[in-house]
Amino acid sequence: MLIINTNSEVIRLSKILLVDDEQGLLDLLTFTLRKHHIENVLTATTAKEALNIIERHEIALIVLDIMLPDGDGFQLCEKIRTMTDAPILFLSAKNQDVDKINGFRLGADDYITKPFNPTEIVARIQVHLRRYKKVDNINKSVYDFGYFKLNKKSGQLFVKNKEVKCAPMEFILLTFFCENINHIFSVTELYEKVWLPYQEGDEKTVVIHISRLRKKIEPNPKSPQFLINVRGLGYKLVRAQGIKQ
Repeated sequence: MLIINTNSEVIRLSKILLVDDEQGLLDLLTFTLRKHHIENVLTATTAKEALNIIERHEIALIVLDIMLPDGDGFQLCEKIRTMTDAPILFLSAKNQDVDKINGFRLGADDYITKPFNPTEIVARIQVHLRRYKKVDNINKSVYDFGYFKLNKKSGQLFVKNKEVKCAPMEFILLTFFCENINHIFSVTELYEKVWLPYQEGDEKTVVIHISRLRKKIEPNPKSPQFLINVRGLGYKLVRAQGIKQ
């Protein structure tokens, strides 16, 4: 059975937000993360900028300084926790136990003191991402791709914020893809994993349902950007970039 997906692929595609008022530190961490194949790195030098980024992007992990020009990281951490459950790693020159305890109390997942080893931060980020993604995949019921959104619990599909009706097997197939984003599945695997637990059919049915789904979730079904074909291997669902709702 061919399933092309690894923890490293999940980590590579995750968006990381670095918040610190030292541009040199942001540049160093960004360079080190990308060197270790963590490519989607966003940066902010103020609390306001960080909150704006979190509102606009699906952030997988946040590295946060305590001393910021427009507020402290503790207050920012508390606000962030109302917006996302993504891991928060404090990176601060404050090394007193009371600061660490306060950080954890407000919702932080880790606390690293300056000066630091950049590769150690990368290692900690990788660990937290793996842990978070594992829990997130188990508990997740809403999959938001911007242009379309699937609610597994309510059985609803929304495209451009409008509900679109889905046949049962179309919905089950799309849910399977959402739960296994960036995995490549052959038509045979899709038939065995998605159809056989529910009903019999044949592999042609899989291709027909993929075509139907594309007509619903793709801006241009003839040029798919979400549900794509990997020649000679199969199909996978990805997060398309730059698509307006």
